[in-house]
Amino acid sequence: MQQSLQAEESKAPGMQGFAEAVARYYYKLLAYKDEYEVARLYSEADFRQQLERQFEGDYQIKFHMAPPMIGKKDSVTGLPIKTTFGPWMERMLPLLAKFKFLRGTPLDPFGRSDDRRMERKLIHQYEQIVNEIIAGLTTDNHRLAIELARYPEFIRGYGHIKRQHVDEIQPKVDDLLHAWRQPETTPQAA
Repeated sequence: MQQSLQAEESKAPGMQGFAEAVARYYYKLLAYKDEYEVARLYSEADFRQQLERQFEGDYQIKFHMAPPMIGKKDSVTGLPIKTTFGPWMERMLPLLAKFKFLRGTPLDPFGRSDDRRMERKLIHQYEQIVNEIIAGLTTDNHRLAIELARYPEFIRGYGHIKRQHVDEIQPKVDDLLHAWRQPETTPQAA
């Protein structure tokens, strides 16, 4: 997002923090952990080497996962229930990791899940907010611009945990956007 740096330099000369926040938190939203990334992490040689350093003798790996397409949900909470997969999954994960080129395409089997739709929505929302900030950035609202650009900092976790954090931060984002759009009626953020 080179435009954020250009806007900060031209519209808020001598001030810093906005472009850095955009770079950091846009990356955070783009680098979400999906099924392909989990498969890649479990497939790395480092993972196996770490296990071998920690455990001796004859041990068996079991994976506790909640795959979106075949996973079950708790009948009361509606939250995913993790299923235990045996050592055979260790052979499947490198295969799944190789299919990451499908990510974001119509052929992505995980792309229609609620979690992936949420990830794409977060990225799109952030791009819109940053573009709005760039269009109206001044020295007077620079601090508020940084605060808005930093809101993804509070979005953590995976799956329903991440969704909960998104739900918790959204009212704050709405308040910040209101302050941005109505500066004469809302006090500046500290």
